[in-house]
Amino acid sequence: MKKFLTVAFLFVVNISFANIQLPAVLSSNMVLQQQSNVKLWGWAAPAEMIYITTSWNNKTDSVKATRDANWQLMVQTPTAGGPYTITFKGQNTVVLDNVLIGEVWICSGQSNMEMNEQWGLPDLKAELPTCANKNIRFFYIPKTTSSTPQDDTKAQWTLCDSNTLKPFSAVGYFFGKKLNADLNVPIGLINANWGGTPAEVWTPAELVNNDPELKASAAKQQPYDWWPLTPGATFNGMLAPVTNFSIAGAIWYQGEGNTIAPNTYGKLFTTMIDSWRKAWNKDIPFYYVQIAPFTYGNNYIGSIIREQQTKVMAHENVGMVVTTDLVNDTTDIHPKNKHDVGYRLANWALAETYHKEGITYKSPMYKSMEVQKDKAIISFDNAPNGLMAKDKNITALYIAGADKIFYPAIAKIENNKLIVSAKEVPQPVAVRFSFSNAGVGNLFSKEGLPVAPFRTDDWELDTSKTEK
Repeated sequence: MKKFLTVAFLFVVNISFANIQLPAVLSSNMVLQQQSNVKLWGWAAPAEMIYITTSWNNKTDSVKATRDANWQLMVQTPTAGGPYTITFKGQNTVVLDNVLIGEVWICSGQSNMEMNEQWGLPDLKAELPTCANKNIRFFYIPKTTSSTPQDDTKAQWTLCDSNTLKPFSAVGYFFGKKLNADLNVPIGLINANWGGTPAEVWTPAELVNNDPELKASAAKQQPYDWWPLTPGATFNGMLAPVTNFSIAGAIWYQGEGNTIAPNTYGKLFTTMIDSWRKAWNKDIPFYYVQIAPFTYGNNYIGSIIREQQTKVMAHENVGMVVTTDLVNDTTDIHPKNKHDVGYRLANWALAETYHKEGITYKSPMYKSMEVQKDKAIISFDNAPNGLMAKDKNITALYIAGADKIFYPAIAKIENNKLIVSAKEVPQPVAVRFSFSNAGVGNLFSKEGLPVAPFRTDDWELDTSKTEK
């Protein structure tokens, strides 16, 4: 009898674990990346045969589970469309329905990406009555950490409506809304963000801990009760579970959480970007938001992060949105205008990823400086039709000589260049524009995008003093 019960128990256990199981990101209502070789994967009994039928081509493929009770299969997706079904048959049957084929993007970062209707955003509240759209889908990953990469998360795909939008990223939603409208394809948005987090937690731990410079910067982070600091913690818990899921690219809004060690942010950020590309095994486009003006207190720490973010523009297949004109209150680290941020990110994707023409998406960037007598002449990239000032006088502009003392400058626009001078500086050496924590300039391209903050010098900055 004892032997019989043991065999029966093992039989029941075997049956209970034999069912096909799928990760949360593979579920009804999902969006799969169009025209891609996408991975379907999950768990089943060892050596179990699984038959997978995709309704867009009525084709059935098969795969046998490994001795470790997992399986994966690559299938080719068509051009955007749907809804479709995917059927998995083994010892049980799982049917995913209302599946769309379209474009899938990760939306990640800290609080400015996390901000949603519950933060009192007027532009998002205004969307609620008319936001319902079956061709925009959300996958909201809960805040999770882990010391090792995880293979699943607790989330589900939902259709965009007034209820599912409320907790979702405002920047992500407006980004997806514009892509859906301009591309006329379904959009899947994976929301993975956590307010306050430094970039180290979104980067595999070994890449931080094995680099002395990055490890030293990470050690400077101050602990708080509301977000993790351990390198790799959210990468393991929130991103690793979806790295098998094919995506078009990523959008990112973060940087405020690294102002304690701003000088290494560019290195950390590019390391993080490359780690994501390795994890997805794809050179995904990565479009990010330059942090907004804010009164941080200590000299230059916000400016240095912005400068580091600008330098990351030299990295392959990236793009940066400038937001100096989208801030009404520089004492609030959370600007409420998120629709323009989302739309500007979408314009980068539309132009660079989807090759749409006629879109203005690049902010003017400092190119070079030439000195002629008592004037500094500044040239810019990304200003083919010239510059304009939105007030009579150009603000947040400073000039210095060899003594490194900066004075407020006067400037005029001539032949698409900025002519800068000050009576106190007979021999200019350096010019700075919006180069302070809360600097808000009024210089724009003729198309209306703000000139990115810049400095022409590389002088050492004293971040220990309080900014006046």
